[in-house]
Amino acid sequence: MSRIAVMGDTDSIYGFAALGFDTFPYRDPVEAARKLREISESDYAIVYITEALADKMQADIDKYRDKMLPAIILIPGVSGNTGKGILSVKKSVEQAVGSDIIFNK
Repeated sequence: MSRIAVMGDTDSIYGFAALGFDTFPYRDPVEAARKLREISESDYAIVYITEALADKMQADIDKYRDKMLPAIILIPGVSGNTGKGILSVKKSVEQAVGSDIIFNK
C-alpha cells in the first residue's frame, strides 16, 4: 500500500502524524533533498512539502515533475500561504491538459 509523506518545519507538519502520514521535519534543504530522493525510491505516492522548504529546494523538486510518483504537492506552513502551492498545481494542470483552467476576474 502506498504511503503519504509530509516534509517541512516541525511546527507546520506535526499534526499530519495524527492522520497517519509519515512526517519528516527538515529545515536544511540539503538534508531534505536527500530524504526526498530516498522517499521517491520507496512506496510513497504523495509527498507534501511546505512552501517555505520547497523554496529552498526547488531544483530538487523539479526533478520529479515529470514522474508519475510520487506526486509532490506544496502546502502552506505555519508562516502562512505564499501562493506557490496553487501556482504549482496550476502549472501541472496546464502541462497535463494544455490549457489554463483558472480564470482571474
